[in-house]
Amino acid sequence: MTVGRGAALLCGFFALLLLVLPLGRASAQIVQPGGVIQEIRIEGAQRVDPETVRSYMRTNLGEAFDPIALDQSLKSLFETGLFADVTLARNGNTLIVNVVENPVINRIAFEGNQRIEDEQLQGEIELRPRVVFTRTKVQNDVQRILEIYRREGRFNASVEPKIIQLEQNRVDLVFEIDEGEITGISAINFVGNREFSDGELRSELATVETAWWRFFTSADVYDPDRLAFDRENLRRFYLSEGFADFRVVSTVAELDPDRSSFIITFTVEEGPRYRFGAIDLNTTLKDLDPEAVRDSVETVEGEWYDASLVDETVDALTEEVSNLGYAFVDIRTRTDRDRENLTIGLTYEIEEGPKVYVERIDIEGNVRTLDRVIRREFRLVEGDAFNAAKLRRSRERIRNLEFFQAVEVTNEPGSAPDKTVVKVEVEEASTGEVSLGAGVSTSVGPLARIQIRERNLLGRGQDLRLGFQLSGISTQLDLSFTEPYFMGRDVSAGFDLFRNTLEREESSFDQKRLGGALRAGYNVTEYTRNIWRYQLERRTIEDVKDDASFAVKSEEGTTIRSGINQELIWDRTEGGPNPTSGFLLSYETNVTGLGGDVRFLRNEVKGNYYHPIDALGEEFTIFLGGTGGHMLGLGQDTRVSDRFFLGGTTFRGFEFGGVGPRDIPSGDAIGGKQYYKGTVEVRFPLGFQDALDVQGRLFADAGAVWGFDGDTATVNDSSAPRLAIGPGLVWNSPLGLVAIDFGFPIIKEEFDETQLVNFSFGVQF
Repeated sequence: MTVGRGAALLCGFFALLLLVLPLGRASAQIVQPGGVIQEIRIEGAQRVDPETVRSYMRTNLGEAFDPIALDQSLKSLFETGLFADVTLARNGNTLIVNVVENPVINRIAFEGNQRIEDEQLQGEIELRPRVVFTRTKVQNDVQRILEIYRREGRFNASVEPKIIQLEQNRVDLVFEIDEGEITGISAINFVGNREFSDGELRSELATVETAWWRFFTSADVYDPDRLAFDRENLRRFYLSEGFADFRVVSTVAELDPDRSSFIITFTVEEGPRYRFGAIDLNTTLKDLDPEAVRDSVETVEGEWYDASLVDETVDALTEEVSNLGYAFVDIRTRTDRDRENLTIGLTYEIEEGPKVYVERIDIEGNVRTLDRVIRREFRLVEGDAFNAAKLRRSRERIRNLEFFQAVEVTNEPGSAPDKTVVKVEVEEASTGEVSLGAGVSTSVGPLARIQIRERNLLGRGQDLRLGFQLSGISTQLDLSFTEPYFMGRDVSAGFDLFRNTLEREESSFDQKRLGGALRAGYNVTEYTRNIWRYQLERRTIEDVKDDASFAVKSEEGTTIRSGINQELIWDRTEGGPNPTSGFLLSYETNVTGLGGDVRFLRNEVKGNYYHPIDALGEEFTIFLGGTGGHMLGLGQDTRVSDRFFLGGTTFRGFEFGGVGPRDIPSGDAIGGKQYYKGTVEVRFPLGFQDALDVQGRLFADAGAVWGFDGDTATVNDSSAPRLAIGPGLVWNSPLGLVAIDFGFPIIKEEFDETQLVNFSFGVQF
C-alpha cells in the first residue's frame, strides 16, 4: 500500500467516525459519501414544522453527501434544544432526518420548600410552562435554587428534579427540595494577628459565631457577601489603629466534617504601626490663610495614624473653607511615608475645585414617600454651587428619617461640563409598627406597654402615635401627632393628648393628670434646635394618707395648669441612641400661670459629654453628665407635685425621692426648689463582649436637692452634697435591654432613703 492511498483511507475513517460518534443523544447511521441529495425527508416532527428543521441544516438539495456537512447539520439541529435525539440516514439519494422532539413543560411545581415561597423560586428559575424541556436547563435551574438556599444560609439543601410524562409529549416538572438545616458558623479564627486578640477582631465583624441566644439574628449564618464586608471592616479597623500596610491575605470558609457549620479563618498581615508625621496645610486659594482653618485639622503629629481622622479632616476642612465663602473647593492629601521611622506625614492641599452647579435632583425608589419629604432634607437645591460636604450632610439627614432601608446619594455629569445631576436612590422600609412591651424595674415595678405608630403617615413624613402603658404604680394613655414641616416651612408642629395616673408612695398621695399640648420646633443652626410647647392640664391630688405631711394635705383637690415651655438643644453626639463621642447641651424654661390656678417659673440646664478613651481602646468611653435646676413660685408657694426629686435611676444608691427635703413627722419626700447632679461614668466591654452584647460601667453620682416653701421646723433639709459610687452593667439581650446598678452611698444625710440595687428590664416584641 502506498503512502498516498494510506492517507486517503485514514481521512475517510475519521470522516465516518464523526458521524458515528454520539453527540449528546444525537447519532447517525453510516452515510455513504458520494452522489447528490435529491430529497430531504423529515420524520418524527410533531410540533416543529419540517421546514424549520431544514432551515437549521447545513446541507441542501442538490449538494453532495458530504460527511463534514452532515456532521455540522447534526450538531446544528441538536444545539437548537428542540430535540432529544437526532438521527441521519441515507436511502439511495434521499437523506432521512429522524428527530425526537423534546417535550413541552405543562406545569412547574415545588415540593418541600417551607422557608422560601413558590413565587420567589419561580422568579429565579429560567424554565416556564409552555417552554421546551431540556435537561441542561433543568440542571441550571437546580443550581439557581441551590444558590437561593445558600444565600439563606442553608448549604445542606438538596434539589432533585422529577419528570411526570403526560400525553401529547408534555411533562410536569417537579423540584423536590430538602431545605436542610441552617448552616451556622462554629468558629471564627485569625492567623497572623499579633497586636489584637481574636476576640477584639471578632468584635469588629458583622459575622458572629453561632450561639443559642442568637435566635433573633441572622449574623451567625454563613454569607459570602457578609464575609467580603468583614474584610473591609478589618481593613478599616487596622487603618484606624495605625497599621497603614495592613492587608487581608485570605478568607477561607470550610465546612466541618458533618457539614452542619462553617469554620471561618482570616489570614492577615498586620505590618508595622505608624504615627502621624508633620502635618502641613497648603492652599492656592486667593486671600485664604491656611492657619485660619487649622482648628479643623483633627490629625496630630506624634499620635497613632488613623485613616478615619484623615477623612474627617478633609470633610471638616471642606465645610470650613466653604463657610468662608469659597464655593468650589477641592482638598487632597499628599502623604510622606517614612518606613524607617514609621511615620506618615500629611499635607492637606486646599485648591479651587471645578466650578460645578447642581442642574437638578432626581429621586428614585420612593414608591410611597412623597418627593418633597426627601427633597426638603437637602442642604443643596437646583442652581446651587455643588458642595461635597453639603451633599454628605444631605445623605445623613435622609438616612436619619429612618423611612428607608437603603439610601444612596451620588452625583453624575449633567448636560454641560459645569453642571451635575444629584441622584437619590432609596429603598423604602416599613414605617408602621405595632409594638408590645413588658418589663420590670425597681422604680415602677412590673410594666406593660402597647403602642401603635406610623412614622411616615400617608408618605408625608408625619408621625402619629397612640400608646398605653400599665405599671405597678401608674397607667398612661397618650396620643401624639407631629408634622415635621408645617405649612412647607422648616418648622415642626404637633399636638399631644394624655391621661395618666400615678401612685406617689414616697409622698403619700395619688395623682391624676388629663390634658394636652401644642408644640413647635425649628433649627437655630444645623445642630441646634429650639422647641416651644404650650400645655394645659387638669391635675388632681387624691387618696392622701391620713398621716401625710401638711404640705401634701394642703394640695389635695383639683387644679388647672396652663403654661409655656421652651427648650434649646445643642446636639453634637455621635453613635445614635448610645453615643460614644460628642456632647449634648440643653436649656429648658417653664412658665406656668397663663391662667389656671398654679403659677411658677422653672429653669433647668443639662449637659452630657462622651469621649472614647483611646489609651484603653475604642470600646472604653468616659461619660460626664451634669444637670441643675431652680424654680420659684409666682405670687404663691411652690407645690410638692411640681418640685424637683432625685433618686432611683436619676441618682443611683438612693430611692426615688430619697434625696432632698423630707417631712419629719410623716417621713414624706416633699421635693426641692433647686437641685444639681453630676455623673462620672466609665463604660467598658466585659471579657465576653464578642459573645454577648454586655457592657460594664463604673459610676459616681453626686448632687443635692434642697429648698421648699413652708415651716422649716418640721422638715429636714440640707444642700450638702451626696455621693454614691458603684458598678453596673447593661446587657442588650435578645429579649430587651437589661440594666443593673449597685449604688453605695458614700456621703449622705441621716434622713435620706438609700437603695442598694437599681435594675430595669424591658422588652419589645
